[in-house]
Amino acid sequence: MSLFARAKQHAWRMAVATMMAILFVLAIDMIYGHSTVAFAIAIVALIWLNMPMLRFNCPRCGYNIFFRGMIVIPWPRRECGKCGLQLDAPEQS
Repeated sequence: MSLFARAKQHAWRMAVATMMAILFVLAIDMIYGHSTVAFAIAIVALIWLNMPMLRFNCPRCGYNIFFRGMIVIPWPRRECGKCGLQLDAPEQS
């Protein structure tokens, strides 16, 4: 599986996790009333689940495929923004 495909899977997992976090906060809000603790739990869980994003780096130059300069974008690049390597090509074993 290519680096881009693995990064794309991570992006979809994070989209689902974000929706689950929103539903969790809304459910707690409906049951117990406004809770900053539920929001804090959701934020910490999302940060923890997104940590693998830092491992999706170009094999040639090490540039992260989620970064666009100093900004992090939730969808990965198909080619490296620094060296131009195609990241959606299957990896050779």
